[in-house]
Amino acid sequence: MTSMSKGANLPVAVGAVRAVLGWTGGPGAPDADASALLLGADGRVRDDGDFVFYNQPRHVSGAVRHLGKRQDAGVTTDTVEVDLRSLEPEIERVVLGASADGGTFGQLSGLTLRLLDAGTQREFARFEMEATTETAFIGGELYLRGGQWKFRAIGQGYASGLAGLATDFGISVDEEPGLPTPAPVVPPVVLPAAVPVPPPAHASPAPRTPPAPPTPPAPPTPPAPPASPSRPAKGEARLPVDMRKRLSLRREQVAVSLRKHGAEGVTARVVLILDASGSMSFLYAKGVVSDVVERMAAVAAQLDDDGVMQAWTFASHAARLPDLALGELPEWLELHVRVGELSLFRRSRKPRKGLLPGQVDMRTVGIQNEEQKAIAEVRTYVREHPAADPTLVLFFSDGGVYRNNEIERELREAVEEPIFWQFVGLGRSDYGVLERFDALPGRRVDNVGFFAVDDIGGIPDPELYDRLLSEFPAWITAARRQGIL
Repeated sequence: MTSMSKGANLPVAVGAVRAVLGWTGGPGAPDADASALLLGADGRVRDDGDFVFYNQPRHVSGAVRHLGKRQDAGVTTDTVEVDLRSLEPEIERVVLGASADGGTFGQLSGLTLRLLDAGTQREFARFEMEATTETAFIGGELYLRGGQWKFRAIGQGYASGLAGLATDFGISVDEEPGLPTPAPVVPPVVLPAAVPVPPPAHASPAPRTPPAPPTPPAPPTPPAPPASPSRPAKGEARLPVDMRKRLSLRREQVAVSLRKHGAEGVTARVVLILDASGSMSFLYAKGVVSDVVERMAAVAAQLDDDGVMQAWTFASHAARLPDLALGELPEWLELHVRVGELSLFRRSRKPRKGLLPGQVDMRTVGIQNEEQKAIAEVRTYVREHPAADPTLVLFFSDGGVYRNNEIERELREAVEEPIFWQFVGLGRSDYGVLERFDALPGRRVDNVGFFAVDDIGGIPDPELYDRLLSEFPAWITAARRQGIL
């Protein structure tokens, strides 16, 4: 029996598989229901009949069946059986999903997906999963590669329940009458801690009651060498006062970090990439992503002369977001980051109603991790829009990386391009090849940086910018020496 981690895969050497979802509940805990989606080469169902769940427990081909629930010693299981030998030739993937009824998966303990040989009942793989606020979950998928069936442990969820799970892969789900429509929620802006400003050297001390006896003035201290002033950000004057103050302070801190690393005065085109996979829904809902974007806007304000940052989002597919102009930061956060949280990454044949010009229908983006697609799109953009300055890509993900070979291939090929890829992990998930890139040989220059944080909101701006910009200046030096820049 193989114990699997998130993103891992293994060959499936049996003809029929039983996928057993197990958990332990408690008072107030929800029920859970296992399901399966049969997908073609395009990653979508052919019709609604390719969704097997409690209301449709048998696929027309007979290859996939929902076997139902059992309880044993306090553990509840729900099982789906897949006969790989009987699947129709058009089917290349079977997604093993689940939905929670009356709560979230985070309320369940011991959430586990076990794979059994349906003939012998021998367990050959086990995947222990973690969840928080998700009401829908994808445990893993059976997929056909080179004529061999394999299993990949995914362990990602999102907050849209059974309907969201179905529509993400092309099932048409009509909204039930009487269900309330969620009101738009603008993610809260996390304000930085107040920065104490010392009085100028000529100021008199503040009066006290009772007044302190006079003390002789301290001898004058030679002032520290002044920092070179950072350039004013284009469009900064149009921002609300509080946001303008935050941006100004952060922009100055970016300048300090660049100076520490010997890159004072360097300029660059800044590109932002945001993970929109299902497991990111909690970070969107808590306003973490919105705050990250605002903090990265300061990097663009300092490095990029035009005050505009290109932006992409990705999950199963990549999508370009409208350019982020600094003067339009509040509107951009509301229209393009909020959408990632509220649309819950749903996909169906029906377009989302009420989209404003430039907004991305996040249902078309999906829920899985396909970093290499976003990397490829940015590489194409840079080739088609050459610039005098190098490009700094700020790539945010919460992990679950499993396309290691494809990602490595893209980033190795990008070594000869004027792009530095700075990846930032937003959790404790598996980051795969991104964590190993510094040690990968065979590259003329190291074009990739990576670090992960458990709580990016708790990291002070100086520390964040120091870590974010620690490898970029060294890459510039090496890339110039090698003739890449």
